[in-house]
Amino acid sequence: MNNKTKDKLSIVVTGGSGRFGSVLQKVKTKHKTYFPTRKELNILSLESINKYILKKKPKIIIHLAALSRPMELHDKKISESIKLNIIGTSNITIACNKYNVKLIYMSTNFVYPGTKGNYKETDNLKPFNNYGWSKLGGECAVSLYKNSLILRMCTTEKPFLHKKAFTDVKTNFDFHENIAKKIYKLINKKGIINIGGRSQSVFNFAKQNGLNVKKIKARKLFGEEYPLKQDMNLNRLKKILKN
Repeated sequence: MNNKTKDKLSIVVTGGSGRFGSVLQKVKTKHKTYFPTRKELNILSLESINKYILKKKPKIIIHLAALSRPMELHDKKISESIKLNIIGTSNITIACNKYNVKLIYMSTNFVYPGTKGNYKETDNLKPFNNYGWSKLGGECAVSLYKNSLILRMCTTEKPFLHKKAFTDVKTNFDFHENIAKKIYKLINKKGIINIGGRSQSVFNFAKQNGLNVKKIKARKLFGEEYPLKQDMNLNRLKKILKN
């Protein structure tokens, strides 16, 4: 696909009924977007994926379908984590390669180690939990296919769901609605892009958005080995959005 997005494109979004997908559906775009149900497009079935692609003939697939929260699921239900986040993503990649459809994959900042902060897209990866490993497994498949874009996101619902927020964890939280508005501005890009809000503690993010939350320390809850510097470098994102 060329670098111009003036033309109206046909875009299929997997996982459209999920937390982020339901917000993305509300974003106005000139493109023709399809948000198939799990019954219409089952990411665990190559036959189902191929059938839907042949029916809709998309130029782009935005792959949101995944197992995410709560994080404990990826410890308690490892098979589900592998199936949905690794095998499902691999199936989508195989189908996109077969039909020459561009693939945009939603990954996470949890693929970074979280020990030094300000992570660039080119930095070494080492997830610190099973969710991060499952999303990195998906990245491995997508990275084999060059007509692709990986977005490492740091996002959360609005309003903030929690009554307590970490004062010692630095990250790039931004609300789903803010991130969703940027997605269609990135669809002509390839490679990897970090996407989120400005670097700050989770507590400061919550307080700056007028939320009444109590302070809590992650290391008191998870132990001294828990990584505290989870924020990403957003220079590539800022440069793209500025142009």
